[in-house]
Amino acid sequence: MKWGQFNFIFLSLLVFLLLVFLFFSEKKKKRLLSVFATRNLWPHLFLTANPSRLLLKKIFLVLALLSAVVALMRPRYGTKVEEFKRRGVDLVIALDISRSMLAEDVSPSRLIRAKREIGDFFAILEGDRVGIVAFSGVSFLEVPLTLDYGALRLFLHELDPSYIPVPGTAIGEAIENSLKAFDDKQINSQAIILITDGEDHSKTALSAAQKAAEKGVKIFTIGIGSVEGAPIPDERGGFKKDSAGNLILSRVDGETLKEIAKTTKGSFVQSATGDLDLDKIYAEIQANTEDKELESGKKMHYEERFQWPLFFFFLFLVLEFLLPITRSRKTVILLLMLGINFFPHKKAFSLPFESERARAEESFLEGNFITAENEFL
Repeated sequence: MKWGQFNFIFLSLLVFLLLVFLFFSEKKKKRLLSVFATRNLWPHLFLTANPSRLLLKKIFLVLALLSAVVALMRPRYGTKVEEFKRRGVDLVIALDISRSMLAEDVSPSRLIRAKREIGDFFAILEGDRVGIVAFSGVSFLEVPLTLDYGALRLFLHELDPSYIPVPGTAIGEAIENSLKAFDDKQINSQAIILITDGEDHSKTALSAAQKAAEKGVKIFTIGIGSVEGAPIPDERGGFKKDSAGNLILSRVDGETLKEIAKTTKGSFVQSATGDLDLDKIYAEIQANTEDKELESGKKMHYEERFQWPLFFFFLFLVLEFLLPITRSRKTVILLLMLGINFFPHKKAFSLPFESERARAEESFLEGNFITAENEFL
């Protein structure tokens, strides 16, 4: 027996607390009743339901709640083997995290906007493996190819210029590290999405693009930032300046990015507003790359058995609801007696009892004590 959500067992504590509540509430009810009348009078005045049926209703309620807890814990019993095949493409997102990506010509900044767009992009993927390469003056493979999009989002969230403090924009090195992430056996089912705002300072981007083309890897380049350029925030405050005191503006080298895309039969997107059009790029990737069987095998699954405790939950709940309670007609007498204490004209309620009391006293005086006791009761 296996459990899918064993942590729900803590809810059984609530059922135990309910049992404690029912126990003490029953004791308190009896204590309050004893204040009004002695125990031997209870069957004649107070009990409006069959005690055994009341107990049974409480048992049904507790069993229903316990069944609900077991259902939430998702019991699993028995196994089945399923064959699976995963088809798709391998993608590496090469993201520029240099300091110039903090420029605010794209709101709230180039880097933050790019990370948001990439995070939304993960939601439209269909079984494709994705990796992340981060680069500035140097580059690193931050996340190998994976299907765990949740982990990708976590790593993506942590990326900022302090992660790689080396200045520059090593586009060529980023492409080469992206190629290393791929499996050489999967030809024509691989692509790189390169997102940057700067020039290729290493001057190796085109040679790296040629290597990608020889391996059948398409590169889709995105230049993020305005054509006019924007000042680069300085970590010490203000903006970066050159030796002459002039602001340094970060501009996209669109010509180099176009050439990289053209060399690998990809495409280039200039984004001055921060809209990266990743959905359109993904559609183009699917149309221009071969959909390969990237993984196949067999998986063993445990059979879900939560249906049975769920059935008993509803069964006990219905039984508790439908179980009738035999009411006593002496409830009417009790209500009348209680009503006498609240209505101003008590004589209106005293007539039926006065005659019985008179007969009881008469029987007592005549020595018929058993008859008198019954009439008094």
